[in-house]
Amino acid sequence: MSILFINGSPNKNGNTAALAAVLLKEKEYETLNLTDYRIGSYGQAFEDDQLGQVIAKMKKADVIVVGSPLYWHNICGSVRNVLDRFYGLVENGEFSGRTLYFLFQGASPEKWMLEAGEYTMKRFAVLYGMEYGGTATNRREAEMLGNRI
Repeated sequence: MSILFINGSPNKNGNTAALAAVLLKEKEYETLNLTDYRIGSYGQAFEDDQLGQVIAKMKKADVIVVGSPLYWHNICGSVRNVLDRFYGLVENGEFSGRTLYFLFQGASPEKWMLEAGEYTMKRFAVLYGMEYGGTATNRREAEMLGNRI
């Protein structure tokens, strides 16, 4: 089983990566740090845009774990950019057969913020054919969810 952890945090070894380590304990996985890639916003066209490389790595994975810190009451910009950019580039159902997990953490998020992020990721998974494996917002949830992978 191939596992890809997509880290949206600008802090490559921060809380989001630590939560992934708990979720994926004793499992082999590849980490893709979005801050290492140039990905333009929806509507921009850069010759050196690297979203295609991210999508290619996602296509090779059986399990995709997306991690985002909670910034400004929502999913961080680097993850949001990837979600937005899928529109028109990736066919509905194209990621069929894969499972998507979401890690979403922040200093003191309110319930509605966590619910909004999870709703977005569930819709993203369904639109592109992935099974939604669940969301973890803390260590305990990550441990429980990790037992299912």
